[in-house]
Amino acid sequence: MRRITLWLLMTVTIVVLLFSYHTSTNQSTIPSVATVTGSAATESSSSSSSGTGPDPDSASGASGSDTSTSDQSSVSSGGTFTGSAVNTRWGPVQVQITVADGTITEVTVPVYPASDQRDIEINSRALPILIQETIDAQSAQIDMVSGATVTSVGYIQSLQEAIDQANLQ
Repeated sequence: MRRITLWLLMTVTIVVLLFSYHTSTNQSTIPSVATVTGSAATESSSSSSSGTGPDPDSASGASGSDTSTSDQSSVSSGGTFTGSAVNTRWGPVQVQITVADGTITEVTVPVYPASDQRDIEINSRALPILIQETIDAQSAQIDMVSGATVTSVGYIQSLQEAIDQANLQ
């Protein structure tokens, strides 16, 4: 009986220790090109030339209308343009671009999934790749990042909306 009690206490102790062990204490952050914000964006619902996008709470994950057939002669000379927050399986993704002389010069991601350590880990790897590809391609015609497919899809949709607002392509 004594052995059984000792075995049971050791087993319970081991199980408690295993479940309380934190696998990673590395609190990695996204590089400065992406900014962590709350779980929802705080952009206003106006879509004026200041570049603010529609209210992200009303975003359904897909663009509401196809504006890719807009007049190409009115390419924006500059400004900051924000795509709407695209709701994905893991959380909203929103892209903001800065345009100068008809060229995308900077891309930021003010809203992206960051509800747990795994989301932060995936997005700290994926977002810089997506941002660099955007600047290189100067369009939303970029490759998705393997292992971050859901974020990539939301990123590309929001990026296309920002590009449409800037009348780039």
